[in-house]
Amino acid sequence: MPLGYNSPTERFFRSLKHEQLHYETFKTQDAAKLSVIDYLAFYNGKRSHSTLGYQSPLEFERGYFKNAA
Repeated sequence: MPLGYNSPTERFFRSLKHEQLHYETFKTQDAAKLSVIDYLAFYNGKRSHSTLGYQSPLEFERGYFKNAA
């Protein structure tokens, strides 16, 4: 496996821990799951990424598929 192969995954989980989970305490497992789902929606829909030209992943995909068609 090439060095850095897991970098995007590791970066996502680092962001999840530092931006979301460190600031909350959960009374139930369902509450924790909902928090992760909320963060996924934010991460993919609104959070800009420098490697994508400061676009969210959804914006990047929309542009990619629009240009590919």
